[in-house]
Amino acid sequence: MFRILFSVFFLSIASSLMSTDKIKVMLLTGQSNKYHSWQATAQAIKTALDTAGIFDTDTVTSPPLGADMSNFNPDFSKYQVVVLAYDGDEWAESTEKAFEKYMKKGGGLVSVHGTNNSFAYWPEFNEMIGVGGWGGPKLYDPPLYQGEPDKQANRNETWGPRVYWEGCKAVYDNQPGGAHQTQKHDFLITVRNPDHPITRGLPEMWLQSFDEVYSDLRGPAKNMTILATGFANPKLKNASPHNEPMLFTVNYGKGRMFQTTLGHIGAQEGADVLSVRNVGFITTLQRGTEWAATGEVTQKVPEDFPTAYETSVR
Repeated sequence: MFRILFSVFFLSIASSLMSTDKIKVMLLTGQSNKYHSWQATAQAIKTALDTAGIFDTDTVTSPPLGADMSNFNPDFSKYQVVVLAYDGDEWAESTEKAFEKYMKKGGGLVSVHGTNNSFAYWPEFNEMIGVGGWGGPKLYDPPLYQGEPDKQANRNETWGPRVYWEGCKAVYDNQPGGAHQTQKHDFLITVRNPDHPITRGLPEMWLQSFDEVYSDLRGPAKNMTILATGFANPKLKNASPHNEPMLFTVNYGKGRMFQTTLGHIGAQEGADVLSVRNVGFITTLQRGTEWAATGEVTQKVPEDFPTAYETSVR
């Protein structure tokens, strides 16, 4: 009897220690523009993080679009990294300041796909994410910024340069214009910084599955490191002639930000779409989240990672 009780006690302690060793993640979601599904996006992200086995993820859901945001004030300090699957109403000023403080003191941030459409008029957030797209009121139902005529434009040259890769370096282009995206298709990802912890060990090129290519994103682009770029099929509408940043990081104060523009899930789609089942998307999200939280990556590159010739989905 004593041996049984001791074994149960030991297993309980071991389980508790294993849980505390995991990286604490806040997955913040609850709103998206009318072209995305925040529910399915959050589900896909949670599944990817759970599969890694190194994260302890809490999902925090905001009030719905158009609701009162004044009492939405998550405790960021409990978490090593905040993963945003959010695009909608502005937060209360106190919440914004709390998040700025969290990041400047060494917090982590992960921005996934349409998250970079959010908070167009929050300067510090734009600095955190490097570059973003859109953000105008017509993307939302109900529309954002009602009665605020100064907040009606999409991100353009006023926000900063567009950034793309040419030759062996990043180009910061101040020509006028705003963001674009292609229709969904398979396209080639090229690693530009193979020595970074997130991309170390990945193949130089790999195929992303049936996803949008974001292009001409605008922002301050300070302390930004491009990890990988994507090149759209030139036959498609809005296809960029440039290698566009798909994976990149930003240092903000003592904090670290990882952004993936991959992972489109349409408003009427579920978490089983190919874009978020691609092993390249899953792996880089897992590795980027670990890096944003700790500055390191301990995860191995899976054997089923896609190649330059073939996609790989789970």
